[in-house]
Amino acid sequence: MVLSVSGVVLLGIIVFLFFRKDGLKPSHALVCALFGFFLAGTAIAPGIKAGSASLASLLGGIKL
Repeated sequence: MVLSVSGVVLLGIIVFLFFRKDGLKPSHALVCALFGFFLAGTAIAPGIKAGSASLASLLGGIKL
């Protein structure tokens, strides 16, 4: 749950920055949100979740 909440916050910040700096239109953001919403209901959603968890653990293991 913590990973999904932090991922949502991170992606929300990225979308906000795109909206403010790169001219992302609200309609484009809405389409992206709807795409993500409908993608979460498909059969590929568990694979995406596992892949993002794997990437998060990989990035969390990097020591600078």
